[in-house]
Amino acid sequence: MRRRSQWTPDVLRSAAMLLALALFSGGLAIVMTDAALRVACVAAAFAFGTMAVLSAAGYLVQRRRSLDAFATLKRFAADEPVPTLATDASFRVIYANTAAVDVLRASVDDSLPELLATRIADADALVHRLSIRSESSGFAREGAIANDPRVSLSLRRLDRGHWFWRFETDKAFEDSHDGEHEPPVLTLGRSGAVLYMNGRARAVLGRRIKRLDDVLEDPPLQNGGIHHFVTPEGPKGYSVRCVDTGIGRQEVILDQIDPVVVEGSAADGFDNLPVPLLRIGPDGTILRANPGACKLLDTERADGRNMSEFMEGLGRSIRGWISEAVAGRGLHRSEFLRLTRSDREIFVQVTLTRVRIDGMPELVAVLNDATELKTLEAQFVQSQKMQAIGQLAGGVAHDFNNLLTAISGHCDLLLLRHDQGDPDYCDLVQINQNANRAAALVGQLLAFSRKQTLRPEVLDLRDTLSDLTHLLNRLVGEKVQLTLNHDPVLPSIRGDRRQLEQVMMNLVVNARDAMPDGGEIHIETASQTLMEPLHRDRAVVEPGQYAAVKVTDQGMGIPQDKLQKVFEPFYTTKRTGEGTGLGLSTVYGIVKQTGGFIFVDSVVGEGSSFTLLFPTFDVPVSTQLPEKIVEKRKMPATGSGVVLLVEDEAPVRAFAARALRLRGYTVHEACSAEDALEFLDDVSMKVDLFVTDVVMPGLDGPTWVRKALEQRPGTRVVFVSGYAEDVFAEGDNEIPNSIFLPKPFSLNQLTETVHMQLN
Repeated sequence: MRRRSQWTPDVLRSAAMLLALALFSGGLAIVMTDAALRVACVAAAFAFGTMAVLSAAGYLVQRRRSLDAFATLKRFAADEPVPTLATDASFRVIYANTAAVDVLRASVDDSLPELLATRIADADALVHRLSIRSESSGFAREGAIANDPRVSLSLRRLDRGHWFWRFETDKAFEDSHDGEHEPPVLTLGRSGAVLYMNGRARAVLGRRIKRLDDVLEDPPLQNGGIHHFVTPEGPKGYSVRCVDTGIGRQEVILDQIDPVVVEGSAADGFDNLPVPLLRIGPDGTILRANPGACKLLDTERADGRNMSEFMEGLGRSIRGWISEAVAGRGLHRSEFLRLTRSDREIFVQVTLTRVRIDGMPELVAVLNDATELKTLEAQFVQSQKMQAIGQLAGGVAHDFNNLLTAISGHCDLLLLRHDQGDPDYCDLVQINQNANRAAALVGQLLAFSRKQTLRPEVLDLRDTLSDLTHLLNRLVGEKVQLTLNHDPVLPSIRGDRRQLEQVMMNLVVNARDAMPDGGEIHIETASQTLMEPLHRDRAVVEPGQYAAVKVTDQGMGIPQDKLQKVFEPFYTTKRTGEGTGLGLSTVYGIVKQTGGFIFVDSVVGEGSSFTLLFPTFDVPVSTQLPEKIVEKRKMPATGSGVVLLVEDEAPVRAFAARALRLRGYTVHEACSAEDALEFLDDVSMKVDLFVTDVVMPGLDGPTWVRKALEQRPGTRVVFVSGYAEDVFAEGDNEIPNSIFLPKPFSLNQLTETVHMQLN
C-alpha cells in the first residue's frame, strides 16, 4: 500500500523562519553604509543561516530514522495474520497490511474510528481512550465486544506521525489479559450514566451497571481519591483516576489498593482468638504472638524474636519465604514446618496473609498443629517402604533357595564319592556348611518378609526356654549373667519352636552387644490378661489372655528418636561390620507371623526391655493324649517307583533327578507344567509320584497337578518351593495325598520325603 504525505512539522517551519531571518540580515548588510552595522548584519545572517541548516539537517536525519523504522515495521507486519494498520495523529490510515485489507476492508486515507465502527461498539471512544492511555508509556491495549468473538485493540506509538494499531481476535484474551494486566475502566456520560465497561471492570463489579452510583459507596467521585465500590466479595477500596475524553465523556480508571488495617483493630481480640496467631515483620521478626501461639511454640513470650528461632524444615531460608510473602508471592499457600522444641517433635501448618498497619506491610501467620497429619503421612510412607522391602526380600530369598538347593545338592552328590580320608573331603564339608549358613541367612530374609514356612505346634514357653538356656549361656559369654524367671501357671501358645528359639537368640545377642563391659540379662515369662484393647505405638492388642516374655538388659539404651526404627531392615546402631541390621527385623517378622506383638522400652544409660505377647492356645481335653514314643525308622538304601520330576530350574532338576536315580527310582524329567501334561497324555506311562515346583512360568504347580489328577486320581504329590508352604494354597482347596518340602533341601531330605510318600 502507498503511504499518505505527512503534514509539515514545526521544525521545518522554524528552519524556514531562520532562513528568512538570515536572508533579511544579509539584505540589510548590503544596504548598510556603516561598517560596524554591516559587520553585525553579516554575523547575524551567518548565525541564522547556520541554525536553519542544522535544524533542517537534524530533521532530515530524524525523519530518515523514522522512515527506516516505519519501513521495518511494515515488513514485519506485511505477512502477519493479525490486521495491522498505521495512522497519523489524526487517526488517518497511512498503511494497512494484507490482513487489515481482507478483514477490515481498510485503505489509505480511511478514518480509523469509522473503519472500526462496523466491527466494534463505540469505536470512536475506544480509539480516543487508547490514545490518551498511551501518552506516557507509548503503548496501550484494551479489549472490546465485537460482532464476532472477543477482540482487542492495541496501540504502539512510533513517533508523532506513525501510530501502529493491531486488531486481534482472541476469545481467551479476556481471561489472560483483562484479569491480570488491565485495570478496571469505565466510560461515563454527562449524567453519570455508564456508557462502557471493559472486561476487567465487569469481572470486578460482577455485572454490567447502568449508573456509577449503583456501586459507589462514598460519592461524589473525586479524581485521585480513594473510593469503595460494591463487589461480589464485599466492598473494596480503589484509587480513582479520571480522564476527560471530550464530548462530555469521562474515563474512570480504578487501581486496587491493599487492605488497610488500623493499629487498634489488629490488637482488638488478637489475644482472645482461640487460633494461634503471629504478626510478623518483613524481616521475619515476630511483632506480636497471642497466647495460643506462645503455648504452641513453648515459650512465655515470642515478641521481638525471629521466626527461624522456632521453626525449621522449610527446605529454604525462612527469611526468603517471608520476603516473598511480603511482596505478595505465595500467599494463602500453607507450608509445613517443624518446631525446634526439645521435649517432642511437633509439626505446624503455617498460612500467611499480607496486611498494612500504619502504612507498613506486615504478615499475619495462622498456625495449626499438624503433628498427627505428618505422623500419619510418615506411617503410610513407612508401611509402603516396609511392604516393598518385604516383597523384595521374599523374591530374593526364593531365588537364593534355588541356588542353594543346587549347590548343597551337588555337594551331597560329591560327598557320596569321597570318604573322610580323601584330601577333598574337608573342602566339600566346608562348602556344605557354608551353604547351610547361607540358607539360615535366607531364612532370616523370609522371616522378615513373613514368608517362611512355619511348623506350628503347641508349646510351653517354660520348657522351650529351659531347653535353650544352655545355648544362650554360651552365647552371652563370661561377662554377662543370664537369669530366667518363669510364671508357674504360664498358659500354652501355638508356634514354631525353631523360629521362637531364633527370636530369643537374636534378642539375647542384641542385649549382650549392648553391654560390652558386662551386666545382667533377665528373661521373664508371665501370664497377662487384657480386659480392654491395648493401644500402643501403631498396634492395637485385642482383649484376651496372652503369654508374655520380657527380655531386659542393663546396656547403653536406645535414644528416643531411634526407638521406632529398630525393627526396620538393615537399620543398625552398631559399627560397620558388627551387624547386618536383620536381627530385630527378623524377630519382628517371626512374632507377627506367629500372631503376636512385640514392644520396646528404653532409657539411655539404663538399658532396654523387649516385651513379646503371644495369644494363648487352649488344648481341648479330648486331644490331650499321652505322648507315644515313636521309634525312628531307618530308611532303606534303595527304593522303587516311577517319579515325574517337574522343575524349571535346570541345576535343581539335574541334582534331584540324579539323587532319586541313585536311590533306585525311575525318573522322568519335565522343565514346565505344559511338558508334564503332554507327557501324561500317554496313558501307557505309569507314574507313582509327582515331584513339582510350585512357582513356574506358565501353569504353576498346583494348577497342573489338579489337571493331571483328573486322569490319574490317587497319584501322590511332593511340592517343593523356595516360598512358604501356604503361598500357593491360599484360596484353593487342598490337594489330596500331597506334602510340602521347602527349599533348600539336601539329598537325604529329598529321598526320605519321596520314600515316605510312596510307602
